[in-house]
Amino acid sequence: MTPLKQHTALRRRAFLSATGGAALGLALPLSARAQSYPSKPIFFVVPLAPGGSADLLARLVGQHLSQRLGQPVVVEMRPGGGTVIGTSLVAKAPADGYTLLFASNSLVINAKLRPNLSYDVKAFEPVAMMVSSPQVLAVNSASPYRTFMQWLAAARAQPGTVSLASLGPDTTQHMASEMLQHTTGIQLIYAPYSGGALAVNAALGGHVDTVLGNLAEMSAHIEAGRLRPLAVTTHERLKALQQVPTIAESGYPGFEAMAWFGVAAPAGTPRTVIAVLAEGVKSAMSDPEIRKQLLAFNLQPDYLGPADFAAHIAQQYQHYAHIIDDAHIQVL
Repeated sequence: MTPLKQHTALRRRAFLSATGGAALGLALPLSARAQSYPSKPIFFVVPLAPGGSADLLARLVGQHLSQRLGQPVVVEMRPGGGTVIGTSLVAKAPADGYTLLFASNSLVINAKLRPNLSYDVKAFEPVAMMVSSPQVLAVNSASPYRTFMQWLAAARAQPGTVSLASLGPDTTQHMASEMLQHTTGIQLIYAPYSGGALAVNAALGGHVDTVLGNLAEMSAHIEAGRLRPLAVTTHERLKALQQVPTIAESGYPGFEAMAWFGVAAPAGTPRTVIAVLAEGVKSAMSDPEIRKQLLAFNLQPDYLGPADFAAHIAQQYQHYAHIIDDAHIQVL
């Protein structure tokens, strides 16, 4: 059976299970229904393109949850619209814990940038944060730019001529590129891609001058000498790239841009179901083999439970609201 047919069959079985037990479900108390969770496949919607760090993380966690909960966890890649397509799908899903969102910074960015969306942050119940990821500014190894300061000088000398690829629009990387332009006073040609791996490939192919993205999507190319890292977006230098300066230390103190990934469910999902999922994610982030794989891809396990993740999301909304207002960023 092909992957597409397998996926269709799982969806069909999930639907039949849901409709077949609807009358019984309505007759049961909420607590009884939550205690039976999960009783059918869980769908993990990733609103980003395949091939990047989000894809890797979702499949690792999904496999762990499947083994722990005894039900298939199907990863659905639903890219497009600056993550709006996949995110809106989950926002409209039943609040039963069977359709989950692979949440990232874009959730709060879109809430600020797009007030007319059919959903907002309150449409979701935070389940758990999984990892955080540093961002790297890099060029093709054939590029004439050897350092961040050289690249910056060229961008400043010829406004609107140096191109920068990133995941976007309205993503961590897009916001980081806008922050970079606003902070340094340069003007770049922004080239958005539906996936971080696609943006990296654009730089590798010489189609753009620069790429800004997750270290996880660049590390192999950096190690192979195909990409040259110019700067990182963290407060301190990365252990994996000790020779590469931070943008903050290059004359722009306070500059920081970190991606984070977590799990969210539609608002109204029973707290007992949220607790089951949160414990499953916590178990995954504590699993030695999963941690080893994540660290190998430069994804830092950074678990937060439901309450702490909710506080983190609230803080991130304020953080990006200031960035968007200060830099006068608008929807592309």
